[in-house]
Amino acid sequence: MTAELLAELTAQEERLRFRRFDNETAIDLGLHLLAAAKADNLPLTISVRRGQQRLFHASLPGTSADNDAWIDRKSRVVDRYGHSSFHVGTSFRSRGKTFEADSRLDQDLYAAHGGVFPVIVENVGMVGTVGVSGLPQAEDHAFVVRALEEFLGKTG
Repeated sequence: MTAELLAELTAQEERLRFRRFDNETAIDLGLHLLAAAKADNLPLTISVRRGQQRLFHASLPGTSADNDAWIDRKSRVVDRYGHSSFHVGTSFRSRGKTFEADSRLDQDLYAAHGGVFPVIVENVGMVGTVGVSGLPQAEDHAFVVRALEEFLGKTG
């Protein structure tokens, strides 16, 4: 099961790539996620970054400053490993390990829980992150993937 999930997560990252990514793209993407979260009445905090610059941030009712911290911790994992935060946690589990025990990273700064996805530009590589916090980790990840599929016009 974990190997199949890991293959699916890898395929998502290969498929969900941008042709370009600038401030306008980031804002449009953030607004797309915000509209989707509002439509489903989801308690989410949303963040879109290019490098270390946060280009979009919004928090809906039902969230708190803890969700901001979760996004920051998950984003650091994506920045460090170049894969979605859910992919990284799943990768550790697929090897019979846990991120918390085996990464040797400060758990106050890093969290390999689902919800943050790399922004990858074709022929360039990873340039930022897009993420949410507020739901269980698999649901956070699924929400971001679904929104990216809609935004980019790509489906699995």
